[in-house]
Amino acid sequence: MDEIVRQAMARWPNVPNAYGWLALDRRGQWRLRNEYAQEHGLSGDPIRHEALVGFIERNYLCDERGAWFFQNGPQRVFVSLAYAPWIVRLHEGALRTTTQQAFALQGCYADEHGNVVLAGTVEGMAGDAAPALQAALLHDHDLELFSGASTWHGETCGTELGVFHHAGRDLPIEPIAESEVPKRFGFVRQPGPPAA
Repeated sequence: MDEIVRQAMARWPNVPNAYGWLALDRRGQWRLRNEYAQEHGLSGDPIRHEALVGFIERNYLCDERGAWFFQNGPQRVFVSLAYAPWIVRLHEGALRTTTQQAFALQGCYADEHGNVVLAGTVEGMAGDAAPALQAALLHDHDLELFSGASTWHGETCGTELGVFHHAGRDLPIEPIAESEVPKRFGFVRQPGPPAA
């Protein structure tokens, strides 16, 4: 977290949280959602200002409920997640989040829509309220690379769909339902204010 953010939190401790205004889409793009976008279920406008994106990414955290937020000075701006709190790219055999943090792979899943969900740890996230094992959606531009690095079992109904060969390891590709992902990995896709 940026030092300027820590100072603002100490100076103004009771700033209300914001919900619905910031989203992370399925390609790792931060989106600003004004009232119109929120009311009509729209994805919002992409944030393209590099310094602002960097500020969001350096101050991206998780609370004890599994709700992800951007600590904007003294205010928590909770993030609506299109799928998972992390989007991962596969490039030259390495996995990195779209926030440019290394992703240490521990498990691999595929949902009923063909999305690839990776379980692992994100560099620099130790000690936060976030669960030890994080869920990341593989960026859809990297599905062909993933498929090429995998051996598929075909039309089996077993517990494994295939094997992902990565970094000298063979990880089973297990089936998972899209609706099961948040509960399995302890996060909230659409955070709202905590119940009183």
